[in-house]
Amino acid sequence: MTSYFSPNYSNARARFIAAAEALGTRNQSHTLPGFTGAEGEPLSLDTALFAPPKARSLLVLTSAVHGVEGFCGSGCQLAFLHDTDMQRRAQAAGVAVLLLHAVNPYGFSHLRRTNEQNIDINRNAIDFSQPRADNPAYREIRDWLIPEQWPETPQNVARKATYIERNGEQAYQRAVTTGQYEDAQGLFYGGVAPAWSNLTVRKILREIGADFSDIGWIDFHTGLGPYGHAEKIFAGRPGPDELPRARSWWGADVFAPFAGDSSSANVSGPLAGVIYDECAHARTTVLALEYGTVPVNDMLNALRADQCLQNHPDMPAARRVAIKQVMRDAFYGDDDLWRGMILGQARVGIMQAIAGLTAK
Repeated sequence: MTSYFSPNYSNARARFIAAAEALGTRNQSHTLPGFTGAEGEPLSLDTALFAPPKARSLLVLTSAVHGVEGFCGSGCQLAFLHDTDMQRRAQAAGVAVLLLHAVNPYGFSHLRRTNEQNIDINRNAIDFSQPRADNPAYREIRDWLIPEQWPETPQNVARKATYIERNGEQAYQRAVTTGQYEDAQGLFYGGVAPAWSNLTVRKILREIGADFSDIGWIDFHTGLGPYGHAEKIFAGRPGPDELPRARSWWGADVFAPFAGDSSSANVSGPLAGVIYDECAHARTTVLALEYGTVPVNDMLNALRADQCLQNHPDMPAARRVAIKQVMRDAFYGDDDLWRGMILGQARVGIMQAIAGLTAK
């Protein structure tokens, strides 16, 4: 079962396309213009629609919104494409399944969390005609957050330690991860306009989602929480109906960032928000499965090192290789125990969503 995970983006993409074609799904490829992958390969957001006749509901499964996290989500999607029992259950329930493979193909291939413009796709789905969310805490830490060299100096380490001692680990995590729209060479940057991935997902949802009045969405992520454990994070909007419905589908342990009970900050501009614009006609129920990998401070340090590399591409080759390996390890638990935990929890989550979409 753990063989569904791929060693890199190009292999993951080839396997996804082959499995989708063998299953006879409706497939599309949306090529990212002007950029190539780490091996010089073309980059694409590929889709597969498993659509039983007279399907009344739709389940969306997305991978690699945060590029390097795509090892996990791609493996879960490939497992579904080979799971005949799951497909029979979806068909019997009248549920179509739309898989969006590598929402951020650039980040997946180059082992970056952000896209080709250093934009965090999960902070980009905002109305850019309106004032953007302010993050003064990020401005306070920016000088030492992205150091001028890596490994960082002892002085820089001390500044970070002082901030955490005064404010706490959670305040540090919130300051970094909530999202910011001022520093294009910083972390969790939301951009100044909708990114290609944002626009492409919107287009796909407009075209395919129009046929369904009931839509569920599972977005696969990694990097936060205990090793291999999938935290169920409510990715929808506050309101009287959707959060209770999500908990009725996936359990009482669905946590809402806006309620302060999730390992994730209450972020600005999550991609799942596009469903409310593009499928306003539908009842929606949105969940992120966030799988733990390494301790949060190690994960954030991996991002800091990678951003330092991005800002200083003249780093020695050996250091570049080391930073990219740390990035991969921070978001992909490359062992059979972790991979088995990921697939088992994903399968349960998908089955629960199919059951929820069947119940009225």
